[in-house]
Amino acid sequence: MKKKIEQRQASIERLLDAALHLFVSKGYRSTNLEQIAGAASLTKGAVYFYFGSKEAVLIELLNHVQTAAFDGAIRAVEQAGPTMTDKLVAFLHNAAKLGITHRDEVLLLILMSLEFKERAGKVRDCVGRIYGRTRVVIERLIRAGQKSGEFRNDVPVRELAAIVMANHDGAFLEWY
Repeated sequence: MKKKIEQRQASIERLLDAALHLFVSKGYRSTNLEQIAGAASLTKGAVYFYFGSKEAVLIELLNHVQTAAFDGAIRAVEQAGPTMTDKLVAFLHNAAKLGITHRDEVLLLILMSLEFKERAGKVRDCVGRIYGRTRVVIERLIRAGQKSGEFRNDVPVRELAAIVMANHDGAFLEWY
């Protein structure tokens, strides 16, 4: 029984890894289930068995991205020094570290935000949730930093947060 569970998990991980690399290199629309299955040395039926659809594979990958990117950023901010500057710097350092440790996952989020921005559905909602939660954290830091006098307050919080997020995504895309 344990061996079957391990084999199942290994197959799922191979499929997710193959899909991640294909979605980042070719895009979601240009990737099909046969390519994912082939890259994982499995059958198209295996993709259907474990996930049911290409969209479900992408959603699962985005859930992994949320864990790696968002949850890690929150921990970095919470563990940072007492000032809002310390916390914002910790957020940015965490983002830079992700460029090394989870490059494809971060790129997947950015690329899928671009590919799905005009398409309503589960993927756009999932991407929106991740960006929305990230924006809320940055806005809280900026608002607290403005209140303490650490950050300028002549620019609206939402605009400053958008600048931080745009610089983050733009730097990743340029580096890629």
